[in-house]
Amino acid sequence: RVSAEQGYTVVGTGVQTHYRVSSGRGQWVFEQAEPTASYLVTLQIGRYVRTELALGRVTGALVYPPALKEGVLADFSGLPSMMEFFEASFGPYPFPEYTVIVTPDVLEIPLEAQAMAIFGSNHAGGVGLVERLVAHELAHQWFGNSVGLASWKHIWLNEGFACYSEWLWSEHQGGPSADSLARQFRRHLVGQPADIILGDPGAALMFDDRVYKRGALTLHALRRTVGDEPFFGLLREWVATYRFGVADTDDFRALAAGYVEGPLEQLFDGWLFGTSVPRLP
Repeated sequence: RVSAEQGYTVVGTGVQTHYRVSSGRGQWVFEQAEPTASYLVTLQIGRYVRTELALGRVTGALVYPPALKEGVLADFSGLPSMMEFFEASFGPYPFPEYTVIVTPDVLEIPLEAQAMAIFGSNHAGGVGLVERLVAHELAHQWFGNSVGLASWKHIWLNEGFACYSEWLWSEHQGGPSADSLARQFRRHLVGQPADIILGDPGAALMFDDRVYKRGALTLHALRRTVGDEPFFGLLREWVATYRFGVADTDDFRALAAGYVEGPLEQLFDGWLFGTSVPRLP
C-alpha cells in the first residue's frame, strides 16, 4: 500500500489491485502472488505516463516520463516479438504481466525486478542501441526471477542465461549468430586475467562481465555438444521443474545429464571450475 501526491504515478512489485484519490493523494495497492526474492522487489514513484503493450497472452506496459515517449516507444517496440520468441524457447512467461519502467535518471545498467525491468533515460534514445539489454532483462524473468538461486555463488545461472538470451535473440533477428558471438567473446576472454572461477566467483567478482560471458559460453558449449532440440528441451524443463523455487549448479548439471548419452563432466568442470578458457566444440 502506497500513498503519493496526486500527479505522481506509483509502480510496485505485483499486480495493481486498487487505486483511488482522496484529499489530493493517490492511494495504490499492489499484490504479489508469486514467491519473490527480496532483491527483486521494487517501488518506483514519478511523474510518469503509461502505455499498454500487448505481449501475447501477457499484459504488458511501458511506464515513462512524458518527454521520453518517442524514444521509449521506438526502443521497446520489439518486446511483443521478443516475448513470443522467448516463450517458444524457454516455455510460458512465468508471471501475469510485464512492466518496463524508464526513469528520468541516468542509470549505468538496467535492472531486473519481479515481472518488471527498470531502465534509465539514457536507455531510451529511440535509436535501437539497447535491444540486447531489453532481451537480457526480459530473459531474467525466467532465469533468476522464476527460477531463483540457492546461493549467490551460482550467479552464472542468472547472468549467463540472460547473456546467452541476448545472443539467441540476435540470431533469431538475423543478426550475428549465437555461434559467431560465442567465438568472438571467447577470443576476448582468452586475453583476460585467468583469476575467476565461474562456479563460485566470490563476492568481489560475482558481477564481473566475465561471469556473464563465460556463463553464456558454457551454455553455448552445451548446446553444441547435445544439439539444438535437446538443448532447448533442457531449458524448458529447467524452468518448469524449478518454477518459483531455487536451484543450484548441481541441479542443472543433473538435469542436463539426461539430455546426452555421453558424459558432460569434462565440459562442465572445464567451464565452471577451471580458470583457463576451454575451446568451444
